[in-house]
Amino acid sequence: MSAAVVTLFELEKRFGKVRALAGATTEIPHGPVGLLGPNGAGKTTLIKVLLGLLVPDQGRVSVLGHNPRHHTGRLAIRRAIGYMPEGDCLLPGMTGVELVAALGRITGLSRQDAMTRAHEALDYVGLEEERYRGLEEYSTGMKQRLKLAQALVHDPGFLLLDEPTNGLDPKGRRHMLDLVRDLGHVQGKDLLVCSHLLPDVEATCGHVVVLDHGRVGQEGEIRAWTAADGRSVELETVGAGAEFGRVLAAAGYEVAPLGSKLLVRVPEGQDSADPIFGLAADHGVALHSLSPVRSSLEKIFLEALGLGGDASEPGGK
Repeated sequence: MSAAVVTLFELEKRFGKVRALAGATTEIPHGPVGLLGPNGAGKTTLIKVLLGLLVPDQGRVSVLGHNPRHHTGRLAIRRAIGYMPEGDCLLPGMTGVELVAALGRITGLSRQDAMTRAHEALDYVGLEEERYRGLEEYSTGMKQRLKLAQALVHDPGFLLLDEPTNGLDPKGRRHMLDLVRDLGHVQGKDLLVCSHLLPDVEATCGHVVVLDHGRVGQEGEIRAWTAADGRSVELETVGAGAEFGRVLAAAGYEVAPLGSKLLVRVPEGQDSADPIFGLAADHGVALHSLSPVRSSLEKIFLEALGLGGDASEPGGK
């Protein structure tokens, strides 16, 4: 198995004077991967290049070992991947099962196999009772699940999911996230999840790629990025918080108030926060809680874009 599902090298795509992709270079690994970026970062353009819907102006791109620049490569890619678009792509006058089966036929399935797989995909996404209803009767949540079903109908190993929770209420969003998490972590499919909702990516993906102005601004394992660094802790005392903060500061710790808690930075060279317990015992202070401080995906995202900590939630294409 190749180490990368998608490989990009100095990829460029221009629309007039606008460089939607400006030298993007990365290798997207197997497993569930989040694609993040603010408005105009190039996420939608990249997805269209991967699908072969747009031809790059410069650079190289490979999807599952196929080159989408070539006709044979585009056909191979479209048979091998499933695509859930952000916008509605539903054909009027059809039922749910008819639509999914028709799109299965387009991928090369026989009529019988397409219908069998359509029923299986609709069962999986929870549309078993709505499969024979006309598409004009579908709610927003049902349409989102139907789009996921059509992406799954030919059982692809790689899925491109563009804003899968778009327009969903909290219940529908939880259901969709459960499906995406199951596909990536239980069924072992490779996913590229494009979303402006950072909690959705953090809940479903193990790796993330951040696009900024058409380039890859940051990439890596979410767990490694958000892991505790071992030097910052939050602690809460049973009373005496301010007094214990002064004790810690006198012992060489950096201390800052954090609501009812204290944010404490362990000095360089100290391997753990264990000495804090000793100081608390020496001064008769009872610790209510002590936990490591972990970074957030939002903080990493903003740092990748060169923004400070206070910023509105990024979003868009």
